[in-house]
Amino acid sequence: MKQDLNNDTDDKRHSVLVIDDSEDVHRLLQARLRQENIDLLAALDGRTGLAIAEQDSPSLILLDLDMPDMDGFEVLRELKDGSSAHDIPVIVLSGLHSPADKVVAFDLGAVDYVTKPFDLMELRVRLRAALRMSDLVDMLARLAHVDGLTGLWNRAHFDDRWAACISENNRHGRPLSVALFDLDHFKSINDTYGHPAGDAVLQSFAKLIKRECRASDIPCRYGGEEFALIMPDTAPEDAKFVCDRIRTELAALSWPAHPERKITVSIGVSGTDKSVAVTPEQWLEDTDKTLYRSKKGGRDQVTAIDVESGNMVEASAKAA
Repeated sequence: MKQDLNNDTDDKRHSVLVIDDSEDVHRLLQARLRQENIDLLAALDGRTGLAIAEQDSPSLILLDLDMPDMDGFEVLRELKDGSSAHDIPVIVLSGLHSPADKVVAFDLGAVDYVTKPFDLMELRVRLRAALRMSDLVDMLARLAHVDGLTGLWNRAHFDDRWAACISENNRHGRPLSVALFDLDHFKSINDTYGHPAGDAVLQSFAKLIKRECRASDIPCRYGGEEFALIMPDTAPEDAKFVCDRIRTELAALSWPAHPERKITVSIGVSGTDKSVAVTPEQWLEDTDKTLYRSKKGGRDQVTAIDVESGNMVEASAKAA
């Protein structure tokens, strides 16, 4: 996680979209910026540029204002008005020198304005500064979604991604499962051995989840001693298999602060292998009830259901 949050602008390769109706400008930038750590994307008109911005999410956009059919002001307005690409920084490259044009461009959301003919050295400096600022903004946004103690995603991130995963399931019918974890009798760890021991348990469990889940899975600290794992493209049988492996490995760990005391976890899983008409809230409520079954049944166990039928499911015989 830390590696993802600390990418440096000089090391990270960025994509930069150039929206300009002049092929000469594209050729010039390709030739003069080839030493920069960037990949240039090209669009010769505004509509094409908007489509590329939506599809490829470049790190930065260089935008000409004076274009036929759809000028740069219109492109900028559409980018910043509800588009999924509205957070992409835009540097205007324009032959328009009027102060009024600059004011409009900045009011519409441009981060910089460079007049043509531009000095290549100046453009490089402005481009690097905009990319550096973009990276800092991205890092702060990610930090706002990271739990400080465990390094996992936090509840705010879980809520955002869970709603998106439900929407994906509704549209395409792809399998989806979610698991809720509750560390058993965690309060007694803090009360008996102190909060540093409790923190060590939370951090170790977070590392265990990250180690066992796939790159596409979304591990989160749900709150307190509760954790959540969103598993896209995973049927409940396979999700139960993964969670039972996590449960078993946790129970086998030794703890320096309390070697005589094992830590266990109760887990509830719900999922589907097809599209279901269940709201994100109802799905989580059903998962929470499933977690309660594990706790009521003696703890240190995994209970899994099919979210549509409510039927119990058994773990798959093979790894997920």
